Amino acid sequence: MRKLLSTKYSAGAFSFAMLVLRLVFGGLLMINHGYTKLTGFKETAVHMPSFLGIGSTATAALVVFAEFFCALFVLIGLFTRFACIPVIICMGYALFVAHNGQVFGQGEMATLYLGAFLALLLVGPGKASVDGLIGK
Repeated sequence: MRKLLSTKYSAGAFSFAMLVLRLVFGGLLMINHGYTKLTGFKETAVHMPSFLGIGSTATAALVVFAEFFCALFVLIGLFTRFACIPVIICMGYALFVAHNGQVFGQGEMATLYLGAFLALLLVGPGKASVDGLIGK
């Protein structure tokens, strides 16, 4: 019980927590989200609202890049902080434009993704990552 109430943590626990965050949000959730859009690209492009007037097809391509390829980099922990930036932009756009800023309505998933990838951007991937191995 004492350990549950403690505010102390070890470097190993921190790295494990970042690994879990990367695996769940990068690997299980975001890649699946992006893969669905990648395999149904034509349908995705038709329904995608244009980002800054670049067109729906170009917007869909950027969304697939962020949600699939950048999430793949986050999953393995390679260039993690750089890979988080397109996903954060994508989720911010999804939340505030596509879902009209409804944090507790339709935009709930975008809010969760935005928070998780912001946390990864701020604290990094942890030692159990390719970035952590390169840093040695």
